[in-house]
Amino acid sequence: MTEHILLTLALVSFFGILSQWLSWYIKQPSIIFLLLFGIVIGPVAGLFDPDAVLGELLFPFVSMGVAIILFEGGLTLRFHEIKGLTRPLYMLLTVGLVVTWAIVALATHLLVGLSWEISILFGALMTVTGPTVIKPLLRTVRPYADLANILHWEGVILDVAVAILIVLVYKTITLQHSGTMIPLSLAYIVATGMISGTIGALLLAFLLRRYLLPHFLHHVFTLTLVLMIFTLSNAIAHESGLLAVTLMGMMLANMKNVDIEEILFFKESLSLLLISVLFIILSARLDLSALIDIGWSALGLLGIILFIARPLSVMVSTLFSDLTLRARIFLSWIAPRGIIAAAVSALFAIRLEEFGYVEAKLLVPLTFMVIIGTILLQGLSAKPLAKRLNLQEAEPSGMLILGANRVSREIARSLKEQGVAVKLADTDWENISHARMEGFDTYYGRVISDHADRNMELAGIGGLLAISPHATLNALASVRFKSEFGTENIYYLQNAEGRKLEKSKASHSTIVGRQLFTEDVTFTKLSSLLHGEGEIKTTTLSEKFDIEAYKKAHESKVIPLYLIDTDGKLHFFTTDHELKPKEGWKITSLIYKHKEKQ
Repeated sequence: MTEHILLTLALVSFFGILSQWLSWYIKQPSIIFLLLFGIVIGPVAGLFDPDAVLGELLFPFVSMGVAIILFEGGLTLRFHEIKGLTRPLYMLLTVGLVVTWAIVALATHLLVGLSWEISILFGALMTVTGPTVIKPLLRTVRPYADLANILHWEGVILDVAVAILIVLVYKTITLQHSGTMIPLSLAYIVATGMISGTIGALLLAFLLRRYLLPHFLHHVFTLTLVLMIFTLSNAIAHESGLLAVTLMGMMLANMKNVDIEEILFFKESLSLLLISVLFIILSARLDLSALIDIGWSALGLLGIILFIARPLSVMVSTLFSDLTLRARIFLSWIAPRGIIAAAVSALFAIRLEEFGYVEAKLLVPLTFMVIIGTILLQGLSAKPLAKRLNLQEAEPSGMLILGANRVSREIARSLKEQGVAVKLADTDWENISHARMEGFDTYYGRVISDHADRNMELAGIGGLLAISPHATLNALASVRFKSEFGTENIYYLQNAEGRKLEKSKASHSTIVGRQLFTEDVTFTKLSSLLHGEGEIKTTTLSEKFDIEAYKKAHESKVIPLYLIDTDGKLHFFTTDHELKPKEGWKITSLIYKHKEKQ
């Protein structure tokens, strides 16, 4: 029996990670594959019954998973990163939320016949969109930056804020039969959650700032502290734990002089596994027969959510804004739901059934119906709709540059002067600081992280320049962006580390893309020249002053970097293809006066 349980849990974990890999490979939201695997091994094939396997551990496991996911969500909500809380975004987060909530709650009560309490809770659940679904969708569709910004931050902020709202709605329902004063009880829960979350954040910040925690304990101590705050807060005021850990994450994310990057990276990996396993467990618990019994009423509810609630919410929120009608139509159609709606609905459905709300068991199948419907219908139609409405950006020609070192910044500066959009990414804060002071758009963190997938804006970016001094990181990044940019638009700069790994046959076979410049041009060589008398310059070629005359004029002390043709298209010099520049093309090269140091 024990071996069977272990095998089942191992297979669930395997299917969860397989779903994430399929998501990366096929470029579709992972939630699609997680749902598919969960439903197949659960209600369809009957191979996995979460209630039988986990027993009394089911509710604590789901609670713990939701707590960690919400804490990690709070960590990503950095207020200074919000690119302008525009009026349409502010209205969507307030007025739009209320409109969606009211319409869905009313429709649920009238169509499905659920009580007002459960209908109001379901309406609150449907106000949250999924940032883990929105982000890959935006990368595929490539709408204009202002629309992408609204949709991205709507998802991120509501993911955190609505989770708190749902907790309060749930407690209001359960407190009705307790004989206590609901306002005072809610105030007590909020106060307990805020105090607990504040204590947790201040304690962790104090330990990190004073270096009282060794580096190897940062991750596990944070995880332990989150679970302790969650548990203790719940012990003081029931269901205040989710509020506590969410606020704890938000406070840590917005504190000064608190380095949470490593903690965030660890939390991303943990949350990824938790989301994968949790979503399969929840979808495996789906009662498909209950959804079938509801029948056409369920589809009618989905139709109201898609075609009435969201459009009306957007139209009211964007009234008197400068958004065009085409932009408002596009925003009206994009609102996929994700893991928070699924996890929280399952969590509270279990508890509400214990309180005697038998109809609460319909919360989960209805929520999953909306998740499946919004992801499939909106996900498949978003790109054609954006194209039809003429809201797609032009084919991206900008470059994501891995590394914000001196070599990267000099190449980025020359590209920027030629009108090419650039974004520099690095894990070295000093390099990022220099890049920001020089006016570059930057991303501080690992480009291969889950945080980057959710938060790194790539609007207008169509290629990768992997020119960090670390060959392994260059290789990982090239593989990560292969499906996004295409192999032909990924370029890497050779370095000494890469040559050693290549000789040992440990790295070159895994790196994807095209080697920049020539075989003898390495990162070390460019760095040496730029720290000496080397300088990057751009020249326009003519019929008389062609590429040969250009090289001769500089006595071959020149390293050609890239060309801009007469149509403004960018061409990098690479080892796999010889470029033949024509009259009127611009050539950018590193020019040096003396023989470089080897």
